[in-house]
Amino acid sequence: MKTFELAGTVRSEYGKKAAKALRKQDLVPCNLYGLGENITFTVGKEDVRKLIYTPDTMAVALTIGGQKRMAVVKEMQFHPVSENVLHIDFLEVNEQKPVTVEIPVQLTGHAEGVKAGGKLSLEMRKLKVRGIYTQIPDRVVVDVTTLGLGKKIAVGDIQMEGLQLMNPKGACVAQVKATRASAAAAAEA
Repeated sequence: MKTFELAGTVRSEYGKKAAKALRKQDLVPCNLYGLGENITFTVGKEDVRKLIYTPDTMAVALTIGGQKRMAVVKEMQFHPVSENVLHIDFLEVNEQKPVTVEIPVQLTGHAEGVKAGGKLSLEMRKLKVRGIYTQIPDRVVVDVTTLGLGKKIAVGDIQMEGLQLMNPKGACVAQVKATRASAAAAAEA
């Protein structure tokens, strides 16, 4: 998992009115939950841009009031119209306590079913994974080379050493769907 450096300042005022005033100054209100006491702080809107708009899951090295803490993003809230970030919740992590995060799925290889005229479909873009944050990879890489026409890869088919997949075992991650052309070719044969 990649690490993202972020500096924040502790905030003293709380509530809707204070949060609205902070957003007007291009600051994002944030909370840090987890191991110790909860901390409310702010970060610059431009400082979190590369953290928010990336497909990768990152560990965040937070510096708040001179103290360094490791965290992961727990939740982000966006404005429904302008899509500006309104609020970020961080979860403090350490190397003893496992954490649950969502990581993106990446498909590799050229499926046999696609060669036969099918269409490869990624059904789950992210998987929930539980483990120590230092062992969590940037993404789940799934090889679809042997995937035939009408076949699927379920969550239970994916093995990750030292990590536990939290999604239902029978949930479909990727599948090769039959197209009209492949169905017509199979009917003629």
